[in-house]
Amino acid sequence: MKREKKRRLCQIGAAVAFNAYLPAFFQAGIFQGKIKGLCFPALNCYSCPSALGACPIGSLQASLASIRLNLEAGQRQFGLYVIGFLTIVGSLVGRLPCGWLCPFGLFQELIHRKKGLKVKLPRFVTYGRYLVLLIFVIFLPLLIMDKFGLGQTWFCKWICPAGTLEAGLPLILLNENLRSQIGFMFSWKVTLLFLLIGLLFFIDRAFCRTTCPLGAIWGLFNRASLFQMAIDENHCVRCLSCQQACPVEIDPSKNPNSPDCIRCLRCLEACPSRALSYSFLIWPRKTKPVSISQDNQV
Repeated sequence: MKREKKRRLCQIGAAVAFNAYLPAFFQAGIFQGKIKGLCFPALNCYSCPSALGACPIGSLQASLASIRLNLEAGQRQFGLYVIGFLTIVGSLVGRLPCGWLCPFGLFQELIHRKKGLKVKLPRFVTYGRYLVLLIFVIFLPLLIMDKFGLGQTWFCKWICPAGTLEAGLPLILLNENLRSQIGFMFSWKVTLLFLLIGLLFFIDRAFCRTTCPLGAIWGLFNRASLFQMAIDENHCVRCLSCQQACPVEIDPSKNPNSPDCIRCLRCLEACPSRALSYSFLIWPRKTKPVSISQDNQV
């Protein structure tokens, strides 16, 4: 089985596994089992009716938003579990979950498969995800409190299109009582979701590349994680086939461990000389280089 087909099956399997409690759809509620507080390595909304676990970004915001209240109550709870989870996953594989496990990443790829004009994303726009991380995930939950000393989950509340798709729309459809409470916020979130869907016809992984704070965090680990990409300079023919296959438009032949890389490994299949490879810890998994004649080199 080709690697890309394996990746697609892995994405579908993860989406099903993360949201496996199907009875919630018939109950018009949200699964609240004992495992609900555990984080999944993907942007999968806690409020999705069938979600078995929590989104690490939502959990991080909730921890930061309650720090002041906990301190005033004499409780030293700083969300170390969530920070530890993000650090461990990032240290092991970097952004690999973005390319192999994220249900919303799968959704974006399926939309982009549609035929249409493709637009190259300006490089500076990709730094937007770091601004979203700093402002909406960290600073606003920490600094803006209500009269009880609690902050808000600003990213989930005002931006996250995954939450709208996986939780907001299903709950509105399932629960008649919620429909009467539809207001500006829900309309705003739905508008953002449809704007993103429009962008996806032209730009692959538009949300991952410009907005996703989880990808921003794990991308910081790409250069130092145990999972590493490598380029064999002696066999690379500079044909740029890897860049053409890359969904995030980086050049793996120059920067194989870029923070933008979602580690989908499409570049390995595209490389005619098998100059790209990957390894994990002490178990190397390298692609054997093949010789390319000078006439075929670019």
